[in-house]
Amino acid sequence: MVRVLLVEDDTALAEGIARALRAEHFAVDVARDGEDGGHLGSTESYDAIVLDLGLPRRDGLSVLTEWRREGRTAPVLILTARDAWSEKVQGFKAGADDYLTKPFRVEELVMRLRALVRRAAGHAASVIACGALAFDAQTGQFELDGLPLKLTAFEWRVLSALILRREVVVERLDLLERVYEGDADVDSNSLEVIIGRLRRKIGADRIETVRGRGYRLTAGSA
Repeated sequence: MVRVLLVEDDTALAEGIARALRAEHFAVDVARDGEDGGHLGSTESYDAIVLDLGLPRRDGLSVLTEWRREGRTAPVLILTARDAWSEKVQGFKAGADDYLTKPFRVEELVMRLRALVRRAAGHAASVIACGALAFDAQTGQFELDGLPLKLTAFEWRVLSALILRREVVVERLDLLERVYEGDADVDSNSLEVIIGRLRRKIGADRIETVRGRGYRLTAGSA
C-alpha cells in the first residue's frame, strides 16, 4: 500500500483529500501545521508527501528544505494557493518533485501521486509485472495470467506494497503500518492470515517468507 503524508491546515480540504486518497487505497497520515508535518516527515517512512506551503507555525518551504537536508528522499508534491511562477521555482529549488495550484481536481492529485511513487520506485511504466502477476498502478487492478484478480481491501494493500518492491524483502512492520495505517492495536497474526489468503490466490511460491524480517514477492516457479 502507498503511504502518504498530507500536510494541510484547511480542515475541510484536508479531510476531503484524505477521504479521496483512502478510497483509492492510499494510507494517509494528516498533519495540520508545519511543526507536526515536519516531525512526521522526519521520523516516519512515506512513499510520497503532499505539502501545503502556507502553513501555521512553520512554512512549507522551510519544512521541505529541512527534509532534504536530512536526506529524506520521499517525493514531495507541493499543494498551495500561490500561483506565481517565483513560488513554484522556490519550491522546486527546495526539493519539490511536483506542484499543484488550488483549486484542483482530486483525480489529478491521485494520478500525479501515483506517477511520483512509480518513478521513485524505479517504474517508468504504469504496469508493473512480476512473472505472471501484473499490477496497473493507474487503475489499481491486479491480473494473474491476464485475468483480473479479486482481492479484499487488505489483500490489495499487502500485494501492492510487495509488487512495488518485487524481489526485495519488505519488512513485516512496514507491511503492518501500510495495511493498518499505523494502528498499533491490531492483531499481529492478521498479517499472516492475509499472506495465507494471497498465497492461495496467486500461488504459494510467489510470496516468500524471510524469517525474522518479512516477505518477498517473486516470479514463482511457473
